[in-house]
Amino acid sequence: MKEEMKMDHELMKRRINEWYFEYSNDLYQYVVFMIRDHDQAKDIMQDTFLKAYTNYERYQGGNAKAWLFRIARNLTIDYIRKKKPISLLFEAIPFIKNEDPTPEQMTTLNETERELYRALGKIKRSYREVIILRKMKDFSVKESAELLGWSESKVKTTLLRAIAALKKQLEEEGFTHETIL
Repeated sequence: MKEEMKMDHELMKRRINEWYFEYSNDLYQYVVFMIRDHDQAKDIMQDTFLKAYTNYERYQGGNAKAWLFRIARNLTIDYIRKKKPISLLFEAIPFIKNEDPTPEQMTTLNETERELYRALGKIKRSYREVIILRKMKDFSVKESAELLGWSESKVKTTLLRAIAALKKQLEEEGFTHETIL
C-alpha cells in the first residue's frame, strides 16, 4: 500500500511538472492581462501550480489546461478582491497610469500589442476575461463557459459585447487596426 501511494505521488509530481512547462506561460499571460502587474502575475501563476499540487485529488481528469486556468482565475479574482477598497473602485474606472507596464516591458511589445494592452486594461473585467480566453488563449466556447461558470450563450454574447467595447476603446484612443480581433 505504501509503495502504491509513493507511485501515485511520483505520478502527480511528474504531471504537475509537465503542466508547468506546457501551460505556465499561457497562465502568466492570462493573469498579467487581467491585473496588469507582472510581478504579481508571476506570484499568482506560481500559486496556481502550488494549489494544483495540493488539490490534485480534486482533478477529475479531462482538460488540465481548463482546470489550471480555473485555479488561476479564482486566485486572480481573490487578489483583486483583497486589494484596498479604493483600488476596487479604480478597477471600474479607466486604466490608471501607474499600472502601465515599465518602460523595459513596453519596449518588448510591438505597437499593436501596446495598443491592445492599454485598451484591454480600460474595459470591464468580464469583457477582458472573455477576450483573453477566447481570442488570445483559444479556449472553446464550452471551455470558456466552464472556466467562467457561465452558460455558453453568455460567453458568446459577452464576447460580442467585449469585442465591440474593445474596438470602441481603441477608436477613442485614435487607433484603428482591423486585424486585432
